[in-house]
Amino acid sequence: MSDGDSEPELEARLDERESFEPPEWFVEQANVSDPGIYEEFEEEWPESWERAADLLSWETEYDQVLDDSDAPFYEWFVGGETNASYNCIDRHVESGAKNRAAIQWEGELGETRTITYLELQREVEAFAAALRDLGVEEDDVVTLYLPMLPQLPIAMLACARIGAPHSVVFAGFSAEALAERMNAADSEYLVTCDGYYRRGDPLNHKEKADTGLTKVEHDVETIVVDRLGDELTHFLGEDAHDYDDLVDAHEGATVEPVTRDAEDMLFLMYTSGTTGTPKGVKHTTGGYLSYAAWTTHAVLDVEPEDTYWCAADIGWITGHSYIVYGPLALGTTTVMYEGTPDYPEKDRLWELVEKYGVDIFYTAPTAIRSFMKWGQEFPDAHDLSSLRLLGTVGEPINPRAWKWYYEHIGDEDCAVVDTWWQTETGGMMVTTLPGIGEMKPGSAGPPLPGIDARVLDVAGEDVDPGDAGYLTVHNPWPGMLRTLYHNDERFLNEYWMEYSDPDADEWVYFPEDGAAIDDDGYITVLGRVDDVINVSGHRLGTMEIESAVVDVAGVAEAAVVGGSHEVKGEAVYAFVITEDGQAEDDALRERIVDRVEEAIGPIARPERIVFTPDLPKTRSGKIMRRLLEEIADGEELGDTSTLRNPDIVEDIQAAVEDGD
Repeated sequence: MSDGDSEPELEARLDERESFEPPEWFVEQANVSDPGIYEEFEEEWPESWERAADLLSWETEYDQVLDDSDAPFYEWFVGGETNASYNCIDRHVESGAKNRAAIQWEGELGETRTITYLELQREVEAFAAALRDLGVEEDDVVTLYLPMLPQLPIAMLACARIGAPHSVVFAGFSAEALAERMNAADSEYLVTCDGYYRRGDPLNHKEKADTGLTKVEHDVETIVVDRLGDELTHFLGEDAHDYDDLVDAHEGATVEPVTRDAEDMLFLMYTSGTTGTPKGVKHTTGGYLSYAAWTTHAVLDVEPEDTYWCAADIGWITGHSYIVYGPLALGTTTVMYEGTPDYPEKDRLWELVEKYGVDIFYTAPTAIRSFMKWGQEFPDAHDLSSLRLLGTVGEPINPRAWKWYYEHIGDEDCAVVDTWWQTETGGMMVTTLPGIGEMKPGSAGPPLPGIDARVLDVAGEDVDPGDAGYLTVHNPWPGMLRTLYHNDERFLNEYWMEYSDPDADEWVYFPEDGAAIDDDGYITVLGRVDDVINVSGHRLGTMEIESAVVDVAGVAEAAVVGGSHEVKGEAVYAFVITEDGQAEDDALRERIVDRVEEAIGPIARPERIVFTPDLPKTRSGKIMRRLLEEIADGEELGDTSTLRNPDIVEDIQAAVEDGD
């Protein structure tokens, strides 16, 4: 890593660069390094997707790669039969990897648990037997309301083993959200826990689960994992069972993996909808698992011998695809961490990278901006030389944060992949292949091989390079959602109608993201199309303005919203978190204004710049811009119960009222 004396010179050099080549040593060992793969996929499509299916073991070989006769209800690997649990566990045990660590778990208080593939097989079989004894049958939906405990992936794989789709509900969600999802899925089985630790404090999770169960419209069998022991006394009701007791009672059980058709549902994942009602995204066994495995192999460059860490939560699709199914299908070691990045100290993640010799690290730009704010001394205090690839996921990353990540975490010697995808896509869609493409900070990259992603204008025509438009996908892919649970009509209306021409029998997937494309075909995602501010008739993307603000030295993170304005209609409000030690003064405000005007134009000049120690964020780390808009407009604030830091709202409100 760089020493302090050369820091300004290095920063200046990095700022000037617009692209970076992957290290030669990385290219030489990369899983995918032949640029011809793009042309091969195009010429051989859709049969080119056989290479994804080849990463799985099939009980019955498929006889057709893609059936598009009932588009957009596409079917992949038609006629094929397999089991996800077998692919993630048994075949690795059978191939001699039984003593390799499958899951390396680290508790917030420093407890550890290493689960080998053989141990994983035994516990998954025991829990699968227990689920069957409780009445779980093939195609029954089992709800999992668990934090980052090893029992969560174990429960997922046990469900997959017996052909019961799982529906994971993020542990940070409310009791009402749990009930809403269980009712929507007609789920009669719940796996939860007594509690878990957050910043050293025990949280009572069972109380929240019990409250949710009072609003479920049918009887439920509940299984409770005991995480807190004597820290929290909990009682099991008539229809509740202790997880450890069930596993102990079924120790040594043999549960053969149930044969599942490639198109059978593997899991449900509920995601936010425009109407406020969560959408039950349906993912299937063959297409989803093969796509998760292929993107883990090709984009994250994962090998079985690696120690791989995706620092997300399994409660989100990122955790499903890139903590559980993708890595375990490839037979690697996947790291799970229960706690937060700054507890007990701000170097917690780097301590774990060093401790476990992590090869690949995949996290969110929100986290990277926090790392920047805390300062480089925290990663600099640890040996991160084991890292060979860094990834980002969840939202666009601005160039300055990308370069900080590349320099201070990757020591300018790691490949970096900036990945765009969604719950609905099942896996990555737009990103560089790290062994092939140059890296452009701020731009996700080209579409992956086999993905026909384009940027269109309102008329459905390709935009010119440099112009913004709507991101669209013009052909199906194996990891795609098949429909919305019990709601085919909503599936059609929400995803396929915007640019579709039924007369031409052409279906186009519209993810509702704005984007720009350059001369090299690299796509820069600008954010949701409804994340815009209308200033004097000019529509400005909030992500574009935020990126300009964060480009300014001394700024760690920013959120931009529109506030009411008598003349302009809306005005730009920028809420800014500074790096430690940075003065929050008019000089910094001037630099921010100058940068915004330089990057976008005077029309985007912020009306107000408000310095704040934090931003209102949900428990998943998403900025709640709605509250910032209400503060900017002086309106009564809406619900703040889903925030992880509700106290910050009053502080921001006071700063705005005081004229900060």
